[in-house]
Amino acid sequence: MHKKRFYSGIALLALSTGGCGLAAASPARDVVVPAEPTLIDFVDPATVVGLSTRTLTEGDSTDSTASRYVHINYPELPTAPALTQALSAQARRQLKEFRKTSGVGAPGSRPELNVDWQLAAASAQAIAVRLRTGESFGASWGNSTRTYWFDPRNGKVADSTGLLSGQGAVRRLATLVKEQLKERGPQRESVTSDGAQFDSMAFNSGGDLVVEFDDCQLGPCSLGRVAVAVPAGRAAPLLSGLGRRAQESAKEAARRAVPATPRTAPTTGPDAVSSRAGTVDCAATKCVALTFDDGPGPYTGELLDALREERARATFFAVGTSAAAQPALLRRMSAEGHLIGNHSWTHRCLSEQPTSRISDSLGRTEDVIAAAIGQAPKLVRPPYGAVSQDLRDVAGELGLSLVNWDVDTRDQDGGKAADIADRAVHGTHPGAIILMHDIHRETVEAVPDILKRLRGKGYSFVTVPELYGSAGMQAGRLYRSGNELRGKQPLT
Repeated sequence: MHKKRFYSGIALLALSTGGCGLAAASPARDVVVPAEPTLIDFVDPATVVGLSTRTLTEGDSTDSTASRYVHINYPELPTAPALTQALSAQARRQLKEFRKTSGVGAPGSRPELNVDWQLAAASAQAIAVRLRTGESFGASWGNSTRTYWFDPRNGKVADSTGLLSGQGAVRRLATLVKEQLKERGPQRESVTSDGAQFDSMAFNSGGDLVVEFDDCQLGPCSLGRVAVAVPAGRAAPLLSGLGRRAQESAKEAARRAVPATPRTAPTTGPDAVSSRAGTVDCAATKCVALTFDDGPGPYTGELLDALREERARATFFAVGTSAAAQPALLRRMSAEGHLIGNHSWTHRCLSEQPTSRISDSLGRTEDVIAAAIGQAPKLVRPPYGAVSQDLRDVAGELGLSLVNWDVDTRDQDGGKAADIADRAVHGTHPGAIILMHDIHRETVEAVPDILKRLRGKGYSFVTVPELYGSAGMQAGRLYRSGNELRGKQPLT
C-alpha cells in the first residue's frame, strides 16, 4: 500500500497563532504547509562533509530482564570537536539521570528514553545541533528540546543563551516572549527571566529568533511544545557576536537557497534485494545471516572492508536519522551485495506507538533508503525486538516482513571482541539469524574472527531473505530463524 510522498525540504512544522505556535513532535509527511514564523529550515546532514553519528543504547534485546529502553543518537562533526564533546557529555548525563528515574514506570511497561537530532545551522559562521528528547514512563510521551551552538571563530561551544549579549538581553527576551504570548492565557506568566527556559533557540530563514519551549513548560501538557518567533529587527539588539553571525548566516542561506521543488521518493520500488542473491542455495548449503542494527555509524566503513575481504554479505537494519546523514554508506552497502532493511526513523519502540506513528516512522525511513539506493526495503527489524499486533498489521499493509533473531551476541552490553565472537560462533546453526550492531568498535573488531571461524565450519554468509529460498518471506509475518521453514521453529 504505497503512495507518493512529497517533500519541500527538512523543516519543523508548526501551527501558527500570531507569531507563536504548537510545533508538531515530528515533521509530518504528505503535508505541505506555508512558511510561518516558527518554522526552522534544518540543514541536510548529508551535505556536511565528514559527519558521522554516535549512539548510546540499552535494552536492544528480547531479554525479559532488560529494565529500560534507551536510544540516544547525536552527530559527530570533525570540524567542531568541542561540539561533539559537548553532545557526548550531554548524552551521558541524560543516560545517567534516566537510569536513576526509570524505575518508576507503569507496571508491565519499560520506561523509554529516545534522543535524536537535527542541524539548526551549519556554516563557517555558526553550527548548531538541536537535540530532541522523548521520555516515556508507560503512560505518555514527554518531549523537550535543547540546542547547542558552536562558534568556528574561537572553537567554543555555547548553549542557546550564548546567542544573547548577556543577562540583560535574556531579561529583555523574556519580556518580548511574554508579549508574543499575551493572547495565550496564563502561560505567559510562566516565562522567567533567568534563562533556564531559553535552552533551545535558532533562527528562521528571515532571521527571526525562534524560541522553543518543552512540553508542559508553559501550560497544560496537552498544548505540546510552544514556539515563539521574535522578529529579526527586535531580536537584533539582543544578540551576541555569535548570535549576529548566526542570524546573518540563516538569512544568507535563505537567499542562496534554490526554490524547493516537490519531489517524489522512489518508494514504489523496485524492492531491495542483494545483487548477489541466488548465488547460494541454502537448501543444500549451511547458511547463516549476519545482521547489524542501529547504523550506519563511525565504524560501518571498517565493517564493510572486513566483509568485502572475506567475500561475505550481511543485512543492515538502518535507523532513518543515521541513514539520512550518511547515504554514501548505504550506497556502498548495496553496491557490495549487502541488503538494507528498515529499523525505524529514530528507534522508538514501535510496539508502544499508535498505527499512525508506526506507519510514519517506517515510511520516512523507507523514503530515505530508497532515495539513497533506488530500492525500497522490504524487511523491518523492530526496535528492541518488540512486536505488537498493530505493528504486524501496519507491516502487512505496507508489504513489509518483520525480522528478529535467534542468536544474540549481546554486543550492546559491551565486552571484548573475543567474547562477542565466541557468542556468535557458539550460537550459530544452519539458518541462524545473528544480532550485532555496527555502532560498536568491539563488534567490528570481532567480525573477522567470526567470519574465519564460521567459514571453517562450512558456513556461507547470506542476506536474510536467502535463508528462505523460493518460499520467500510474507508481509506482516515475524521471522527469527531460517529453521522456521524446516519445521524446527514455529512461524509467527
